[in-house]
Amino acid sequence: MKNSRPRGGVAALAAATLALTGVGLTAPAAAPSASAAPPPSGALTNLAHLDFLLDTATPPEQPGHTTYRLEVEPELTLPWTYADARDGGTFERVGGGPLDPATGDWGQGAYNADDVSRAAVVYIRHWQQTGDAASRDTAYELLRSLAYLQTVEGPNAGNVVLWMQPDGELNPSAEPVELPDPSDSDQSYWLARTLWAFGEGFAAFADDDADFAAFLADRLELARAAVDRQALDRYGVFVESDGWRVPDWLIVGGADATAEAVLGLSAYVEAAEDDAAARDTLAKLAEGIAAMGLGDERSWPYGGILPWTQSRSFWHAWGSQMPAALAEASVALDDPELADPAVRDNTGLTPTLLTAGGPDNGWMPTPGDRVQIAYGVDSRVQSLLAVADARDLDGLRELAAVQAAWYFGANRAGEAMYDPATGVTFDGLQPDGSINRNSGAESTIHGLLSMLALDAHPDVAERARSVATVTDREGLVAVEAESATSTTGAVVTPPSAWTGESAFGGGAYLRLERGETATIDLGAADQARQIEPVTWLREGQNSRTLWKSGRIPIGALTHNGPPQGISGAPGVLLPQTLTLPALSSRPTVTVTSTNGTTDLDALILRPAVSRLVLEGAGGSTQLLHPAGPLPLPVTVGASGSPSTVRVYDASGELVTERSLSGTGRVLLRPGGFALVTR
Repeated sequence: MKNSRPRGGVAALAAATLALTGVGLTAPAAAPSASAAPPPSGALTNLAHLDFLLDTATPPEQPGHTTYRLEVEPELTLPWTYADARDGGTFERVGGGPLDPATGDWGQGAYNADDVSRAAVVYIRHWQQTGDAASRDTAYELLRSLAYLQTVEGPNAGNVVLWMQPDGELNPSAEPVELPDPSDSDQSYWLARTLWAFGEGFAAFADDDADFAAFLADRLELARAAVDRQALDRYGVFVESDGWRVPDWLIVGGADATAEAVLGLSAYVEAAEDDAAARDTLAKLAEGIAAMGLGDERSWPYGGILPWTQSRSFWHAWGSQMPAALAEASVALDDPELADPAVRDNTGLTPTLLTAGGPDNGWMPTPGDRVQIAYGVDSRVQSLLAVADARDLDGLRELAAVQAAWYFGANRAGEAMYDPATGVTFDGLQPDGSINRNSGAESTIHGLLSMLALDAHPDVAERARSVATVTDREGLVAVEAESATSTTGAVVTPPSAWTGESAFGGGAYLRLERGETATIDLGAADQARQIEPVTWLREGQNSRTLWKSGRIPIGALTHNGPPQGISGAPGVLLPQTLTLPALSSRPTVTVTSTNGTTDLDALILRPAVSRLVLEGAGGSTQLLHPAGPLPLPVTVGASGSPSTVRVYDASGELVTERSLSGTGRVLLRPGGFALVTR
């Protein structure tokens, strides 16, 4: 995540975000940016700010590291990691960690492999879409630089050093310590992203520069072999994680990291059809991602593909390109069923996120980290468009326009997060609506990846730009159990909100022993709401609770703590769905512990029909998403206003399309969504 770039896996990233709100960086390392030229007429993609982030380094001789034509082209091109905002709309390039003025070194470095690889993908895609010769040349230079970061000999061959100092010196053991340490000693996110860049790079250069393409194929093979020996040596092995059967062969245990490798391998396999080993690696990694899909329209995570094998209660928007990866792999491998979990993610989880406020950094499982960054937004945009294209699903393209509108003002700040005139994407949006106006490499890169995707889908781009003001929103919310209006139980505040695999909402929970009760105010509502109590289930626990709305029982839950397995903690925060919804006329619920000890963290409330309304010069879009398991009739449209309503089912297929001159009734499908446009 961009605010401070903590690394070492999902757990380190998630735990760090609970306390981080700013960049926390030090002195500048380069001059402010110059004014930028606008992109070509009609295009959204402007590379000017990313161009500004690029710099050069001439590395000293370092064992195990070399690259294409290094002896005659000794200079490498790489993007600075951060860019801090300065007065007058300018930026200064900054490295990671504290700067040592005596040596010019940073605690981490000036450049990192993650950003080098992803920047290469930007220039590759821009070159391929536009034919721009300058982007072709920059892609070539960035791929050479990425190859230099890869270790080419010894037991760590194929792995990648993460950080480089301004003078080209590698920093394999950064401060603070990151895992793996040294950074090329094992599988990593940056190894996965290296595969992404090399795969797309090979596909682009195969018909342009055969010698360079052959070099990229060799380096991709080194990286692929590293994945095979470090992750796929456990292929076919499933393990338990808090009672959930998960694949044990994902890169760093993450469907998120693995997805970025799959994007590159898919591109490579389509261009190198005879490489059976790469095809085999791709198929195995994609199979592992597909196995991480979980839930349905009534249960967490609402059809989403979870990112981390060590937690069944943590989802994050950043790096959530799992649906995009499965879509691309399904095409490359000619296996349409691979994309089935990707469709469920896009029809179930995505509307849930959109109506709840957008792609937050972390739901654990309540929306705990509500910072939003371009990495998360882009991941959802890319996934929607990739699945839409693979399956020819127009409804997902419509959802992509709704999601991409975040860049142009459809967010809690009500301001644009991307500027086509400069190519600047701001680093983040805070929960209170304030904007982090720095613009480092990660945010810039992912903003541009979204713009490239929009430029390739001009109808989606037009809708995203012209209908980008949020005028109404009602969706999933969480009510903390410790806020009970009355209780005979006790509030417990653990030393840390982070459990090791997820987080207690509000940093506390309500403990109810047998016979103890609590009454919780749900807040006012104009429709019924599905209630999902989130409890902390300790391994071996067995307790029961009874729930009432007024005097009416609405559910009885049994809370069984599953075996920990490989998960990050001996307990798990999980939502369970009550049998009946709470009616709008009854804004409180009462829970009674009927057996054992129950630790109640929060209540997730989901309206019977969640909705998001966007308006702008291009008209309006209303997104409707039902929570229940049965078809639900609803009235849509507005008196005196013509509109079109399209209803999609859980498979993303169109089931109803009607033109309305005013209001009308339609039937929403479980797990699906509807869009009303004018």
